[in-house]
Amino acid sequence: MSGKRVHFIAIGGSAMHNLAIALHRKGYEVTGSDDEIVDPARKRLESNGLLPQQQGWFPEKLDHNLDSVILGMHARADNPELAKAKELGLKIYSYPEFLYEQSKDKLRVVIGGSHGKTTITAMILHVLQQCGVDTDYMVGAKLEGFDVMVRLTEEAKVMVFEGDEYLTSALDLRPKFHLYKPDIALVSGIAWDHMNVFPTFENYIDQFRIFMEMVPDSGTLIYCDEDQEVRKVAASVRGAMRKIPYGVPEHRVSGGKTILMAPEGEFALMVFGRHNLMNLEGARLVCNQLNISNSDFYKSIAGFKGASNRLELLIGKPGFNVYRDFAHAPSKLKATIEAVKEQYPERRLVACFELHTFSSLNKDFLEQYAHSMQKADVAVVYFSPHALELKKLPMLLPEDIINAFQKAGLMVFSDPDHFQHFLLKGKWEASNLLLMSSGNFDGLQVKELADRLQL
Repeated sequence: MSGKRVHFIAIGGSAMHNLAIALHRKGYEVTGSDDEIVDPARKRLESNGLLPQQQGWFPEKLDHNLDSVILGMHARADNPELAKAKELGLKIYSYPEFLYEQSKDKLRVVIGGSHGKTTITAMILHVLQQCGVDTDYMVGAKLEGFDVMVRLTEEAKVMVFEGDEYLTSALDLRPKFHLYKPDIALVSGIAWDHMNVFPTFENYIDQFRIFMEMVPDSGTLIYCDEDQEVRKVAASVRGAMRKIPYGVPEHRVSGGKTILMAPEGEFALMVFGRHNLMNLEGARLVCNQLNISNSDFYKSIAGFKGASNRLELLIGKPGFNVYRDFAHAPSKLKATIEAVKEQYPERRLVACFELHTFSSLNKDFLEQYAHSMQKADVAVVYFSPHALELKKLPMLLPEDIINAFQKAGLMVFSDPDHFQHFLLKGKWEASNLLLMSSGNFDGLQVKELADRLQL
């Protein structure tokens, strides 16, 4: 891009504020607006001198001197700043479009899938950093060793994207990962999500078929062969691109540690569970395409601690761990519970899950969660009546959830105080607590709460 002045409409979004910081560091003059900015975006924008002085929309901020306007996914189609940008004839990008413009002369690696894409992207970036490979990137979670979730430079020859299938913006209803045009694509799994956008599973699957077929004949498609839907779609994809399947690498679990068994040796990992092991194998194959040897990959990945909120260890005490995970789709919920139970079979597992997304709170979707919590010794589901009101969905009854999950003894809470009391009154010796949500259990400070639990 030739211009250096950029304005963000909805600068407070998770991806948007990181892109704003990345461009600021690249030397762009950055301004932005939003009607609500909360932490951590608020603090991070403020520390970089990018926090708007007032919250709200101010069309007068836009003028002909702007080189481009970047429109956030959460900005509405009738946004007054968007109207002003159109009136002035300014170049308007969604953030996926802008990222492509910044990377169109680079080798683009795009990681897609209903689950695992953040972790796989994080694994790749961790290894590339350890191996000294200069890389631009966009990832959906805070990573240890990376102070920003978007990096854009002139020098890096490679850009790694976490490829989200959700919609691009109010003006562009394409899934984001359709805009990145991958040279190397990975698909980790397909399990119906975002039913408010993709009303049928078939329609959802089509988005991944389109994504896979974007890989050029000279490119590479890496896919999880253990996922039935991914395997079927990959087999049907037209084109001469190289296709590489992957599954669970050889490993063993011993004393609460997962040990990878490779021809290059044995490597004790800091992550665990079948899904994380498949994620690791997918990341290895991507890194091979970027000229990273297996030996260098394994040495580097042994130090990977995971991405924020992805099976993240909050508290670790003798005989008791507390984990937090972003799980919300049925397949991810099931996989996360099974991972913790496999790693610590001798401990009682208390698994707590919040229904938070539009799909999960929709009564018509609930049956997708059947048997997803079977491996938990104690299963708890939390939902917020306020969230249902905000999403304009019919109120759920506890029996709706109990009938859908089909888990004997399932407990249902809809009051944060009652849920907190349940956790605080428990005895946690020889136990693990797993807290799973894409929200925050109605503002519950889970780290502080975890510190107060009694052994």
